[in-house]
Amino acid sequence: MSKQSTNKGFTIIEVVLVLAIAGLIFLMVFIALPALQRNQRDTQRKNDMSRLQTAVANYTSANRGNLPANTTAGWGSFTSQYLTVGSDTFIDPSGANSAQASTVTTYVITPQAAATLTGGFSDNGTSPTQNVIYATPATVCSPTNSAATQTAGSRKVSFRMALEGGGYHCVNN
Repeated sequence: MSKQSTNKGFTIIEVVLVLAIAGLIFLMVFIALPALQRNQRDTQRKNDMSRLQTAVANYTSANRGNLPANTTAGWGSFTSQYLTVGSDTFIDPSGANSAQASTVTTYVITPQAAATLTGGFSDNGTSPTQNVIYATPATVCSPTNSAATQTAGSRKVSFRMALEGGGYHCVNN
C-alpha cells in the first residue's frame, strides 16, 4: 500500500486572498477616519456656537439688553469677559491647538453684513476662514441659506460660521 503525503499549510492563493481582504479593511479605515475627524471638529464648532449664544444671553442680561459694540474690538472685549474667563478657552478645533503645535487658532468674532457668505471652509486666509465667526446685528438666521435675515429689533444678532465638512452653521439670540 502506498501512503499519500499531505502537507499542512496555506496555499499562496489563500495567503494573497487574506492579504487583499486586510488591505481593503485598512483602506476603508483610512478613508473613513478623516471624514469622522472632520465631523467631530464640526460638531465641536457647533457646540462652541451654542456656548457663544449662551454667553450673549448672559451679556445682554447684565447690560440691560444691549449687545456688545459691533466692532472687532467690541466683540474681542466680549470674548475676553464672557468666553475666556480664567482657564476657559474659545479655540477652533482645527488641530492647531494641540500641546505639540506652536500656534493656537482662537475664534475671532467679526462684524459682517447680512449678505450670504460665499466660499467654503478655508485655513489659508481666504474668506470665510476656519476660525472666524461672523456677527450680524439686527438679524436672525435664514432657514434656506447662509444669509442673515434682517429683523425688527436692535437686540437681535446672528452668528454664522463656515463648517469644514461644507455648509454653514448659524445661531441667533
